[in-house]
Amino acid sequence: MSEDITKAFLLAAGLGTRLRPLTDTIPKCLAPIHGTPLLGIWLGICQQLGIRDVLINTHHFAQEVRTWAQQQKSPVRIHLFHEENLLGSAGTVAANRDFIGGDDDFFIFYADNLVDADLEALKSFHLRHSGVMTIALFHTPKPENCGIVSLDESGRITSFEEKPLHPQSDLGNAGIYLARRGLFELLPRRPVMDFGRDVIPGLAGQAWGYVLDGHLLDIGTPENYQRALAEWPIAGGRHLSVNSTLGGPSMGVQKK
Repeated sequence: MSEDITKAFLLAAGLGTRLRPLTDTIPKCLAPIHGTPLLGIWLGICQQLGIRDVLINTHHFAQEVRTWAQQQKSPVRIHLFHEENLLGSAGTVAANRDFIGGDDDFFIFYADNLVDADLEALKSFHLRHSGVMTIALFHTPKPENCGIVSLDESGRITSFEEKPLHPQSDLGNAGIYLARRGLFELLPRRPVMDFGRDVIPGLAGQAWGYVLDGHLLDIGTPENYQRALAEWPIAGGRHLSVNSTLGGPSMGVQKK
């Protein structure tokens, strides 16, 4: 199996209703952090990981995202996929199987998270097991607000529950996945679906979890967005607690 993982989904089409009034004028994925939109931060992460193609889904203020993408000068090729009606996180991936082509492995990122963590270690862990998916995890102080995972001693996921009333652990879904092509065969046959609600609970025994070494923050609330502005350095993280409330030349833009 090749250790080069060159494609990623960057899920960015959410409405950002919790961030109003900011998202009354821009999409959440373009919320600026010290002048750099979230998508710009993620594009840099993708470049560092050796990703060459990223698919970004659009919906809310799609034209603004398209304009931003056309202005980028990055070796990472941007492919835009517009959703007239939101498909959900897993629905977007299912609708774009052709984007992966013959690649064995690919990343899936939730664009509304700020992440400063060792994703190369996550990739190395993924390549050492044969499961269909690796889910990045973090220790959360509020497990009732997250998708919560239980693991066996090898790191295999034994259970997953979205926002449980009685959490079995404090290991929360960080919104970063590595998947294999076999995942497509396990996705439900429906157009709209969510990873946490509709897919991951059925992957117990077939997916692994990896606790991130680093820091992350979901910027989806006004409080967390202000926290990001106050604490996230221009050059990248290393100040945000992992116990957060996460619940070259231009290669052009390819549209679908």
